[in-house]
Amino acid sequence: MKKLFFILCCFFAFTTAKSQTIKAGEKLVFAGSYNMSGLMTQLAQVTMSTENVTTSKNTYLHLSCELSTYSKWDSFFKIRDLYESYVNPTTLKPSLYKRSIDEGGWTKKEKYVFKGNVVNSTSKKKNTPETQNTFTIGGSTQDVISLLYKVRTMDLSKFKIGQTQSLMIVFDEKQIPVTLKYMGKETVSAGNLGSKECYKLSIGAKTDALKGKDKNLIWLTADSKKVPTLLKFSIPVGTGQLTLTSATGI
Repeated sequence: MKKLFFILCCFFAFTTAKSQTIKAGEKLVFAGSYNMSGLMTQLAQVTMSTENVTTSKNTYLHLSCELSTYSKWDSFFKIRDLYESYVNPTTLKPSLYKRSIDEGGWTKKEKYVFKGNVVNSTSKKKNTPETQNTFTIGGSTQDVISLLYKVRTMDLSKFKIGQTQSLMIVFDEKQIPVTLKYMGKETVSAGNLGSKECYKLSIGAKTDALKGKDKNLIWLTADSKKVPTLLKFSIPVGTGQLTLTSATGI
């Protein structure tokens, strides 16, 4: 599932920020499907949510993205993944990133502490000692979850079909360059929001996480909210999609 989250983060980071903020109290729920023997079968639920967190020194926006297989599939391959980021509510720059994954009994926990362009990280895999590392990132590089929300502070309305944007993400303690392409508008189903006109985006990157040209796509509502409604992905082991079922607090 880490390839799916890599794809997600790339899709949501498209251009230069504008003056719009992400609200606390949002909750987006998606049905995750995978192509099994030619049929798109629902296997899991992805939930994205936001909340304010206040410490003695600062107030952060807590961004959360959780993936869980439905209980009837747990005996086949149980997944419980949680990705979190604590960011500045205005700029969405991260201060803390946490990742906890449990996939078929294989576990890994990660934590990144951001201090300017320096990241202090800790990582713990199942049956292995905890490791620590320090590395540097570029000024515009962010963790995967803060980038999931960055696009909703951006203006896609002026992009022309075929226009591309290069950017940088940090994942697995590495900076990864990606290229995103604007592909126009389409109307798609958006769960409880009904049918919505959406921006359509494609991703390309020099990584084994993606497969095919313009085969990894996302649709975002073509309004100020830019709610993700549909994601189609193609990876070496198959194809699948995420479909929005419920959006509240937006």
